[in-house]
Amino acid sequence: MKAKHILIGIVIAFTGGLIALLSYSIFFNKGSRVITARVETPVRYANLPGEFDETSFDFTYAAEKSVHGVVHVTTEMSGQTYRNPIYEFFYGDRYRDPEPVLGFGSGVIISDDGYIVTNNHVVENSEKISITLNDKREFSAKIIGTDPSTDLALLKINSKELPHIEYGNSDDLKVGEWVLAVGNPFNIASTVTAGIVSAKGKNLGIIQDNYRIESFIQTDAAVNRGNSGGALVNIRGELVGINTAIVSPSGGYAGISFAIPVSIVQKVISDLIEFGAVQRAFLGVTITEVTANLIKEKGLNKIEGVYVSDVRDGGAAKAIGIAAGDIILKINDVDVNSPSELTEQVNRYRPGDKITVLIKRNGKTKQFEVTLRNLQGDTKVVKAGRYDTILGAKLVELENSEKKKLGISYGVRVAELASGKLRTEGVKEGFIITRVNNKSVETTEDIRRILESSKGGIYIEGIYPNGVVAYYAFGL
Repeated sequence: MKAKHILIGIVIAFTGGLIALLSYSIFFNKGSRVITARVETPVRYANLPGEFDETSFDFTYAAEKSVHGVVHVTTEMSGQTYRNPIYEFFYGDRYRDPEPVLGFGSGVIISDDGYIVTNNHVVENSEKISITLNDKREFSAKIIGTDPSTDLALLKINSKELPHIEYGNSDDLKVGEWVLAVGNPFNIASTVTAGIVSAKGKNLGIIQDNYRIESFIQTDAAVNRGNSGGALVNIRGELVGINTAIVSPSGGYAGISFAIPVSIVQKVISDLIEFGAVQRAFLGVTITEVTANLIKEKGLNKIEGVYVSDVRDGGAAKAIGIAAGDIILKINDVDVNSPSELTEQVNRYRPGDKITVLIKRNGKTKQFEVTLRNLQGDTKVVKAGRYDTILGAKLVELENSEKKKLGISYGVRVAELASGKLRTEGVKEGFIITRVNNKSVETTEDIRRILESSKGGIYIEGIYPNGVVAYYAFGL
């Protein structure tokens, strides 16, 4: 009987152990599967991927794609000659030619056959331009065209199969997105810095042009002197901007830098390649930002759009019925809430192109289809270096050789005189206009703009080919 009890105890113990073992196995196997199911993304090392990977925060891919497409730009122009009359009285007219003035900046190769984008202020008034590639090869460059209104310039070197940077889409950039600035700060070799997009559509008023187009991308990527004209790229290594300016009390980097968006760059460069001059379209309105003060002053009900304070006679807007007091809300279905945003949108087009403009008037919206015009109020193509008839004279822009010969940096030559103000005031053919109303002029367009914005008297300064300086003043 005792043996029977022992046997029953053994069976019970064995059965209990077996049940416990099975329960343990089922429970912990189930737990293992739950843990495994939660690990959905494998761990990745932060090394260079074979191709761009959106999940990688390693900037080496973008840097490698862009650094070879950025060049060092060296410019040279004649220095000014300073003469000492006392020295010349005692020792005669003996003075040496001045040392050339050198400048430095950056540029971006945009095609494998040698087109390079940089800032206008990098190459302005240059007589000689040299390009150094990232592999240390050097080339002479010529200027294809410049656009002071956007501070852009297009250069060309004679070479093939060059590394270049593909255009990206600056419209798709988001505030907070990573970007890289690539250039040659302080005249050293190519340098890459990283930052984020801090803001878009910034208007700083730094471009010295009556018809400036400013809608900068603001970043905190470190940019210093020499970076001007360099590349701003996204993390895919695509060009999204041309680095142009910093805001700094000391002249060095202070945490804010600005780049021209590639949406503007593409249009300007395309025009310079095709026409040699930018085909700039104008809506023909004077606009201002809608602010809280403007809402009170004009009795508006909402801060939105851009306020039209005036429309230009002969302009595209007035021809279609847009009037002072209207609020422009959209250009081609794109919201515009600042003058810089509106200007950027309009300047993507050429004279003769049609756009849709959505406005609000007396609380109601209305849409117009507008055919854009150029500054002269028509849709004709503007040719580079063409004669321009102003004040009864045919004017032509100076070649660099003419500037060098006369020791000047800018000017427009009177090529031919007909009946008009200049002939009446005694101006002779060959006279070179350097300043109008105390403003320097480099192009015929500069003169036209100054005249259009002037009221009353006109004051012209200039020089004749024999070196005689002359001044003329007259009323319009």
